[in-house]
Amino acid sequence: MAEPLPYPVGLRLAGRRVVVLGGGQVAQRRLPGLVAAGADVLLVSPSVTPSVEAMVTAGEVRWERRRYREGDLDGAWYALISTDDADANAAASAEAEARRVWAVRSDDAAAATAWTPATGRAAGVTVAVLTGQDPRRSAAVRDAVVEGLRDGTLAAPYHRARAKGVALVGGGPGDPDLITVRGRRLLAEADVVIADRLGPRDLLDELPPHVEVIDAAKIPYGRFMAQEAINNALIEHAKAGKAVVRLKGGDPFVFGRGMEEVQALAEHGIPCTVVPGISSSISVPAAAGISVTHRGLAQEFTVVSGHVAPDDPRSRVDWAALARLTGTLVLLMSVENIPAIADTLIGHGRPAGTPVAVVQEGTTAAQRRVDATLATVGERVRTEGIRPPAVIVIGEVTAVGPAGPNS
Repeated sequence: MAEPLPYPVGLRLAGRRVVVLGGGQVAQRRLPGLVAAGADVLLVSPSVTPSVEAMVTAGEVRWERRRYREGDLDGAWYALISTDDADANAAASAEAEARRVWAVRSDDAAAATAWTPATGRAAGVTVAVLTGQDPRRSAAVRDAVVEGLRDGTLAAPYHRARAKGVALVGGGPGDPDLITVRGRRLLAEADVVIADRLGPRDLLDELPPHVEVIDAAKIPYGRFMAQEAINNALIEHAKAGKAVVRLKGGDPFVFGRGMEEVQALAEHGIPCTVVPGISSSISVPAAAGISVTHRGLAQEFTVVSGHVAPDDPRSRVDWAALARLTGTLVLLMSVENIPAIADTLIGHGRPAGTPVAVVQEGTTAAQRRVDATLATVGERVRTEGIRPPAVIVIGEVTAVGPAGPNS
């Protein structure tokens, strides 16, 4: 006769007593889930790991610093038995059986009355997998399901009304693998995607055929969709009951006009979810082997938009103050104005020999890096034919690396 299968169930532990015996690695892994479930957790153990002690200090768990003794499971709804004392584990397991308390044993699953499934959470779903006494397979199945839900490759259509509105998603610097998990999931659930040119374009090819993609590209030196038109498109589709994703390059709030779009939606009472993205100001230098801070060289880095020249009346940048800084300057949208910016920095005292790195199409297959100095960067950008998008890094950090500045 085949061994009986476990009966899967979801325990609602909020406000209910849970006893955890042992404060080691097993408890460290399991306690966050119990706390998230709202359980009233009593931990009994002579010692605990630093992470568990931090939970105690934060008031998330009550700790009695001693060994297990008979009666500890009185009033418990659930118990986790994970001490390093086999006799204590057996005694606690017997008490749980006598008191009809479901108990997990980390040292002997066969002697337990409950098993802990491999769990994961994605898209508002809790995935719990049991494969008998093969925890590695359980974890592998869990990971496959969770990853599919997160990136949208596992179809899970909604059968109840889902939240409508707009998701303002930062797509990262260009490599489609660098979008956040949440951003990718929202893309998979979208009815309409309004995308910038600098967003991760490869992700658009993965969208289902029914998804309407609107090109909101703001191409430098070319035609563009006015911000007002983008706002109107967001409002129109959201009011039509569509799930709308505004896909932007980098982070929506780093020179991305994200707040303008949030404000426009708010004026029409349209809910907006903001999903941060990896900013090109740090990710592109990193992809090119540049750490924007480095011990002994740069204790700060400053991100500046150079889309208007230093002598332009619209400029709000204090270039004189920037020239006095000793840290790293990261310039975005500055290719056209880098000759004037470099001259201005030199004129205000930044050494002409300060190393500079220009990284074009960072994190993508077309990435390339050009190195120069403040005195030569304008000419180098011209002769090398550098075009946007490019990130310009000014500072001694550009000369640091395992194989030098051109690694």
